[in-house]
Amino acid sequence: MAIGNPRHMLRSYFSMHQGRAKYEVIKERISAGERIDGIHLCLLIVAMLIASIGLNVDSTEAIVGSMLICPLMGSVLAIAYAFATVNWRMLRSSAFGLLIQMAICLATSTLYFVISPISNTTSELLTNTSPTVWDLLIALAGGIAGGIGNSRRQEPSTLIAGVAVATALMPPLCTAGFYLAMRSLMDVVMALYEFLINVVFIAFGAELIFVWLHVPLKYDLNDDGVVTPEERTTVNQEVQHVRRRLVFCTIAFAIPCVIVSGHVVHQTQINNGGEVFEATDTYDIETTTLELEAVCPGFSSYVVSVEDSYDIKQDSIVQHLVATITTTRELSANERDRLNKLVHIHVPQLDKLNFVTQKAPSEQSG
Repeated sequence: MAIGNPRHMLRSYFSMHQGRAKYEVIKERISAGERIDGIHLCLLIVAMLIASIGLNVDSTEAIVGSMLICPLMGSVLAIAYAFATVNWRMLRSSAFGLLIQMAICLATSTLYFVISPISNTTSELLTNTSPTVWDLLIALAGGIAGGIGNSRRQEPSTLIAGVAVATALMPPLCTAGFYLAMRSLMDVVMALYEFLINVVFIAFGAELIFVWLHVPLKYDLNDDGVVTPEERTTVNQEVQHVRRRLVFCTIAFAIPCVIVSGHVVHQTQINNGGEVFEATDTYDIETTTLELEAVCPGFSSYVVSVEDSYDIKQDSIVQHLVATITTTRELSANERDRLNKLVHIHVPQLDKLNFVTQKAPSEQSG
């Protein structure tokens, strides 16, 4: 068999039009996903309760289960489809529906955490208040997968379930409810920002697929069933401006996420005698640092290192695993004991924990 044009071969391999569902079917799926009824809201509340319990007791299984039954993805994909087709009526409907669902989720999770006897900040809660570029990329890839799944002839239920787990819409929204109950406004803002990062980039990724598939634009502006030449011209002119602005606003919205990512990278590059720890984070330093920032008064830094000492009895060099917590104020005995237990959860093989008090820059200059 003769080898054809490589360019044409690549196009055929990566063609999105092969196996594509009819445009009417795609629109019907999207419209069904954004529809909110009693069953939808009941599932939403149940999913939020499961997620709240999972975050409260640090259960990954419960959190994954809540994401599998969470129906928020339908509204997000509808927003993507509305932008791709310049369907402002669908955009208003899906955006309003998403806001209603957000309000219900926040009310449910806040109520749960108010009455829950467990009020400690778990590692699962901490990981949902620091959105990074990697979360953004996962959301973008998840949105692309969601757009592909809804555009195929076969039913997309299995693929959409996987997208829901990968993109994690529910946990950051539930985390915002926890911090509302704890009255920590800044953490509420960060959790909601992580949720919105997921929403924006899932929608952006799905929109890329819908635009690539050339889903029909909504030319009937007044919904009278007749498309006039004036309406067609107006929509064709508007769509380019809308897409350019959307790309610009999406990039601008990601700027704080990039800044947070830089901070996270800096925290993971812990110096150990001039050498940087490997990216594997053997001693779970990143998670422990986030937890210490939340519970340790005046926290400044956390370092784990291996120190050598000479053992006279064994006549040899012995290595000890030592952690150091630096704070800007002296900690009480109870506070040190509590932090010691927290660190040993992540590094059970730790030999010694040091506490160093270092004056804040403002105090040093004074």
